[in-house]
Amino acid sequence: MGDIVLYMNQVTTVACKLKPPLEFAPEMDKTLEVFAAACEWVNANTPLELTNKAKMQKLVYNDVRLLFGLSANLSIQALRRVCANRKTARQKKRNVRKFSPTSVSYDARIFSYRELDYTVSIKLLENRVRFELDIGNYQRGILKGQNPKSATLVKRQMRP
Repeated sequence: MGDIVLYMNQVTTVACKLKPPLEFAPEMDKTLEVFAAACEWVNANTPLELTNKAKMQKLVYNDVRLLFGLSANLSIQALRRVCANRKTARQKKRNVRKFSPTSVSYDARIFSYRELDYTVSIKLLENRVRFELDIGNYQRGILKGQNPKSATLVKRQMRP
């Protein structure tokens, strides 16, 4: 009888604060707003029962690129966000909630981490920008020797 070997990767989430130069704050905000608007549009303009990413991409990908000016990958991330939210809403027997301009998803094509100087590179609407991380020893220890493949840019309220 043969053995079954399962390879499982543990997903570790590390919250890291960015130190963006002030001149990029408006573009970061605009990226969050446009991404949320694209998600809202996709949700409103596709059949509500549709949760298949490939089918949704075939239906509205080109429209999202044209209407919102998102890069190819950010457009795909918006479609994925809508599909995931619909699946969650279906499980909880709710409607999809409004998409707020508070986060943007990134994968390895539009996000990279560099341990050498503790920086990340992300794609915004107009530019691909490298930001320094404002992290402590805890985060540095977790990230040591790692090559993260995805990230979520999250806008949080500043504490007083």
